[in-house]
Amino acid sequence: MSDVTREAMEYDVVIVGAGPAGLSAAIRLKQLDAELNVVVLEKGSEVGAHILSGAVLDPCGLDALIPDWKEKGAPLTVPVKDDNFYMLGEAGKVRVPNWPMPKLMSNHGNYIVSMGNVCRWMAEQAEALGVEIFPGMACSELVYGENGEVKGVVAGEFGRNPDGREGPGYEPGMELHGKYVFLGEGVRGHLAKEVIAKYDLSAGKQPQKFGIGMKEIWEIDPAKHREGSVTHTMGWPLNSNAGGGSFIYHLENNQVYVGFVVHLNYKNPHLFPYMEFQRFKHHPMVAELLEGGKRVAYGARAITEGGYQSMPKMVAPGVALLGCSVGMVNVPRIKGNHNAMLSGKAAAEAAFDAIKAERAGDELSAYETEVRDGAIGRDLKKVRNVKPMWSKWGLTASLALGGLDMWTNELFGASLFGTLSHGKSDAEATETVYHHKPIDYPKPDGKLSFDRLTNVAFSFTNHEESQPCHLRLLDPSVPIDVNLPKFAEPAQRYCPAGVYEVVEKDGRPQFVINFQNCVHCKTCDIKDPSQNIKWVTPQGGDGPNYPNM
Repeated sequence: MSDVTREAMEYDVVIVGAGPAGLSAAIRLKQLDAELNVVVLEKGSEVGAHILSGAVLDPCGLDALIPDWKEKGAPLTVPVKDDNFYMLGEAGKVRVPNWPMPKLMSNHGNYIVSMGNVCRWMAEQAEALGVEIFPGMACSELVYGENGEVKGVVAGEFGRNPDGREGPGYEPGMELHGKYVFLGEGVRGHLAKEVIAKYDLSAGKQPQKFGIGMKEIWEIDPAKHREGSVTHTMGWPLNSNAGGGSFIYHLENNQVYVGFVVHLNYKNPHLFPYMEFQRFKHHPMVAELLEGGKRVAYGARAITEGGYQSMPKMVAPGVALLGCSVGMVNVPRIKGNHNAMLSGKAAAEAAFDAIKAERAGDELSAYETEVRDGAIGRDLKKVRNVKPMWSKWGLTASLALGGLDMWTNELFGASLFGTLSHGKSDAEATETVYHHKPIDYPKPDGKLSFDRLTNVAFSFTNHEESQPCHLRLLDPSVPIDVNLPKFAEPAQRYCPAGVYEVVEKDGRPQFVINFQNCVHCKTCDIKDPSQNIKWVTPQGGDGPNYPNM
């Protein structure tokens, strides 16, 4: 902890992150005991600002938390009407029928939603119960107690100069202490990363795996719009270069969410995930849908994909990890928000019981047990082998064997394959340029496909340039001396916002970080082959400001 003197405020539970996990925890705590003092700290300028909207939501989490959510006006208004799954070639497609797919893959009863708006609504429910929610309050560091337990966080620090020293308008922020601290920062949050390392919570677990998900919101020709339609694709343009696929969700008001996911365990350092996404939109099926429409928003974020065998221990003294801080995405379903809500509910119930028993600062082991043995564990255990099968044996084999594995898990509660391992981390999976050829990507046409900087403007991201760079190089020499000759410095390509570039200065290459472009996806922290980039929370509410759609 730093030497700065700060005022402190005391709460029963301090929650970092106003996403579905953190807000669910806050709501459940106040449902259980209206007298509990609960605070939620959100780094975005408002609740939902950093939530990349556009998802198909399984409402089971809301059903468990707020059973009368329909009567209370939850923004779940577009039920899924039809499911479509295609294998793409460069110029054609093959429809995969729904009947051989396991029942868990069906979207019947699910809703196409803006998760940003769902979180805004959840925040209203939380505040109505008496939860204090403070947006624009980035949590910069953890506060530890005398016995090594997590007892709070530092929030609201402003005014440091680019060199990290205190500027003339420096505000030290406050310490917010709790009997328990919940970290619901989302994927690869820097406080959760610190907790996992400090308490060795990943010991005995498989490496966490990730994907990069990029998304655009389009307004399309009303004649082409099919409200409630859900389409997923695999195959082209990635083919054997990387795992991943796409989704197209038709919501209301002639809008569609067009998204593309690239698994970050790809080998070729020349792969350019953003340009794969832009190329995808020129497939005849997608181009026909989007032509005549306009893109109105863009964003990107990392996705946890390791599943059941990669979840670290979720508790340490005084602290619990929620939702994507643990990694609760059901990869074949591309769904994790329901599990995030259930995790927040479970953590709240464990903390309520502990506080009622006059405990504080210990491990909430009941939360860990509920996640692994309850609804979340059952959801993730059924699909635990899909991701490692894809990584080891490729798309075609994983479709057949993964489908079989899901069926046997669903019908008999057991797998013919046991529990497969993931092997290398995504950073370690990157191979050198000596094993791969560059990939030639077509230039964006400005109508269906766009360059990164143009698209980043549609994320409405903003960072005060007078603050310290929140993308830290552990060794400033590595990008040019190591990553450039060995990997053609892949940060130039894996970043979906054009943050990193290599430029010539005085006849020598120089690594430049344009941190003002950052959309907080954390891909650099994950994929850098030298693990030399550390993402930390910037000051204030800086970052993307995704629209209320």
